[in-house]
Amino acid sequence: MKTYTFKIKTSEQDMIDVTTYMNQVIKESKLKSGRLTFFCPHTTAGLTINENADPDVVFDIIKTLNKVFPVKGDYRHFEGNSHAHLKSSFMGVDQTVLVEEGRPILGTWQSVYFCEFDGPRTRTLYIRSEGVYNG
Repeated sequence: MKTYTFKIKTSEQDMIDVTTYMNQVIKESKLKSGRLTFFCPHTTAGLTINENADPDVVFDIIKTLNKVFPVKGDYRHFEGNSHAHLKSSFMGVDQTVLVEEGRPILGTWQSVYFCEFDGPRTRTLYIRSEGVYNG
């Protein structure tokens, strides 16, 4: 078992495909079979798995989250980023991807996304590999 740390530069509200980091962890750890756990240690960011083929999906997700949790709202939190805290709680801060024969088990159009709701920032992403390793 090993935990990898990545720094991600984000913009204001963004969904960044972090699948390349996942593939890097599988390769470097030599994970043959097991799982990868993705963790975001931030209260105004999150993680999700969704479509990677059409960038309009990311646009639609952010647009809809802004309708449900508007940037300007009747919030009490003094920092002015309550919408980002709500979006983070709604999306969640972790994801798990299974690995078999050294390959992630994801749907044809799926990617793992780091979701920024209060940027721009430099964020941290942790990915832990667990399972059976080659060599």
